[in-house]
Order: sequence, then structure tokens, then C-alpha cells
Amino acid sequence: MFPLSSPLPPAPLQPLNFDWLQAAGVEAAILRLDLVDPLISGNKWFKLKHHLAAAERAGARGVISLGGAHSNHLHALAAAGKRFGFATVGLVRGHAVETPTVLDLQAFGMELHWLGYAGYRARHEADFWDPWRERYPHLFPVPEGGGGLDGAMGCAEIVDQARSQLGHVGWDDYDCWWLACGTGTTLAGTVLAEAGQHEVIGAMAVPEAHGVEGNVEGIVEAFASKLAPTGTVAPLGRMSPRPTGSDVGIDRKKPQGYRLLDASRGGFAKTDPALLDFIARHEAESGIPLEPLYTGKALLALHGEVISGRIAKGTRLIFLHTGGLQGKRTFDAAHAHP
Repeated sequence: MFPLSSPLPPAPLQPLNFDWLQAAGVEAAILRLDLVDPLISGNKWFKLKHHLAAAERAGARGVISLGGAHSNHLHALAAAGKRFGFATVGLVRGHAVETPTVLDLQAFGMELHWLGYAGYRARHEADFWDPWRERYPHLFPVPEGGGGLDGAMGCAEIVDQARSQLGHVGWDDYDCWWLACGTGTTLAGTVLAEAGQHEVIGAMAVPEAHGVEGNVEGIVEAFASKLAPTGTVAPLGRMSPRPTGSDVGIDRKKPQGYRLLDASRGGFAKTDPALLDFIARHEAESGIPLEPLYTGKALLALHGEVISGRIAKGTRLIFLHTGGLQGKRTFDAAHAHP
């Protein structure tokens, strides 16, 4: 029932050739997770993989999870349920509204429950899941966004996909990863897979108060505890704060863990004309579709670091396209010219 023996095709690794990268002597390649599947797209498939394995081990007949009316997570989960034949239930933030995402969820057969806003905020309370487990004892609960250690372990496989294709861009190695962060699950999985070999840079698409750093640290510590319950293996740590100055870059001889920078543009789901103009120009130049809440913000943040000289000449970086394009439909409609 669960798609454990039906892996999706690997995401292609492609050169990223913008003038501002070439002018700075920075080489970049983009791992196109947006191309792995038309519906179960982006990093969501990787986040779901181990959760679905856990559901199968538990003997569940389906899964129940949470998200908003534009949720990429619920969209991927509902699409997987329809394709592979398992039941899905979505607990949705806010009040009933029709969005392209919600219409898809219903078409895919996901049963929806609207929690309002106060009800959704209660999702972190200890007894939140009790009534839902009682109502749906045959379903396996998956954390919001497919997060947690299981979500991160699935995302760790992204690193192998890139490494296996380095020859496609003429590289034998690279210096760092660059990716957008919403919860930090994908970043945590990348950090675990890298184990300090290459730096992982997270462009936070949400404000610091959303707790990305705490989520990453919690996942890394959970992984270390699972490997060594006695504490004999220390968890991976954050790198020290980045110095300032023109000599800042990736030191190939001293690979670090990860660091975070603010790319939120002032808040969760916040956009502005400069961001939208940047996305439109770079989509037209590259033909790569970008959405404004995650990947677009991450690319603009990279642009800022490159042109300011804070990424050293000769650096080779892998930019991760985390997908999420289905959620762009409502945004595009709202910003369409009459």
C-alpha cells in the first residue's frame, strides 16, 4: 500500500549560470527537486518516505497530518495517498476556504477538518493528538510538514543524489549547500548526511522566532541519541559565527556544520516588489520556475552574499530547489494584472 518500493526518479543537477555568479568567480549548480514528480514534488517526497515506512510498520491503513490551505506537505501527502491507495486526513489551519491546493486535496480524496486558528495553535500541546487517534485509530499521525528525525533522514538522501551527478557539471567536489529553510528539516537532513564534510547554509524564509535553529538542533540531537544512547557520540554542532570582511568564504580544509541567515523579507510569507522583480528576471533568464516564499527568497539571499563578496571566489556551491511550485498558483492569481 505505501510506496516504499516505488522510488521517484533522481532530481537532475544542472549548472546555474547567472552573470552575478560568473562575475564573482563562484560556481553553482542547482539540484532540481521540483522535477522529481509532477505532484509528489520537491523535498516533500523525501520528508515523507520514512514516515510512510513507519506507518507501514505500525500496520496503519493511512496517515493523518496538518498544514495550511496552501500546504505543499498536505498536497504531496494527498497525491501520494491517491496514487498508492492509502487513506489521508488533513487537519487544516484556519477556516474553510477554496484554494487551488484545497481543491486538489479534495480531488485526491483527502478528508479535511478545519481547525480554526486557535485550534491549530494547539497542535503542540501534549494531548492534541488524543481525540484524533480515537477518531482515526487506523491512521498514522505524521508531524506538520513531515518534520522530525524521520523527515530529516529522508532528506539526507538528497545529498547522495547530488554527489552521484557531480560529473554532469564537471565537478569532482563542492564546498557547500545553499537552501531555503521553513522548519529546518531539510537542512537538518543535509547536515546529518554531510557529517561536517561540507558546509550547509540555510536561508531562513521565516523569522527567527519560528524556531528553525531549535528544530535543527533537536533533530541532530535526536539522531545522536539514537546512534549512541549513552552519549558516547556527540551531536554535530553549529559552526562559529561567520567573520566579516572580504576574506570570508568556504575553507575547503576546515569543513563546518551549518549556519543560518535571515532571508524572510520581514516575516513568514512576506514578499515585496524587489523580490518579485528578482524572481521574474531570473525565471526569464534561466527558464527555472521559482516560487516567492522559499526558493525565490533563498536565491535572492544568495545573490546578496555573492555580490557583497561574502562568498569567496572559487567556491563551488549546490543550490537546492525545494519545489513548492503548486502553492504558487494562488499567489500568481492574486498578483495577475487585470
